[in-house]
Amino acid sequence: MHSLMRRSLPALVSLVLAAGAVCAQSQTVPDAFARGLAINAGGEFSGYQPDYIGTGVPAPAGFHGYVAGIGTYVDVKVTPWVQFEGEARWMRLNKPNGGIYEDNYLIGPRLPIYRAHFWKATPYGKFLVGYGKLNFENGNGWGRYTDLAFGGGLDIKLTKRFTLRAPDFEYQMWPSWSEGTPKTYTLKPYGLSIGVAYRVFGLR
Repeated sequence: MHSLMRRSLPALVSLVLAAGAVCAQSQTVPDAFARGLAINAGGEFSGYQPDYIGTGVPAPAGFHGYVAGIGTYVDVKVTPWVQFEGEARWMRLNKPNGGIYEDNYLIGPRLPIYRAHFWKATPYGKFLVGYGKLNFENGNGWGRYTDLAFGGGLDIKLTKRFTLRAPDFEYQMWPSWSEGTPKTYTLKPYGLSIGVAYRVFGLR
């Protein structure tokens, strides 16, 4: 666990610095803009189909294995329509087929769908870009790859400060994951996350 935290520290620092930069920026903009600024930071639990079972190729159709783990995320609302999300995920609580696991480090825009708001829940969509790390089976090394994530979910307001993320779905694409003879493969992991965030800045 100590090793995991040491490797994940740069990603966590980057998320915190990004949030801090936005906060600092808000001090120089009009009050009307600053009042709309809000930053949520939270933790989550995830379960994913990794699209990989070993032997250097994606999982075949019908594969039902999974990886699971924990993550952290930061949501930044600049205006009601301009929002961003950064997330880091370490799926190492379940390692199928000799130690396979995947990590994600992603950032990008998110868009709430206010017209579909119901009760205390607001649906959203998102598109994130970053990189994924795959640890191969049986100690055969690891690789770092471009990661594109398309997804969405529900923000359920619990209190003025706490928001439940239940669920959050992502479909990822790792293009050119494996290049060479006889073909180029794209890894396509997908899964669900459930989390809780705390409003660290802003009241709306």
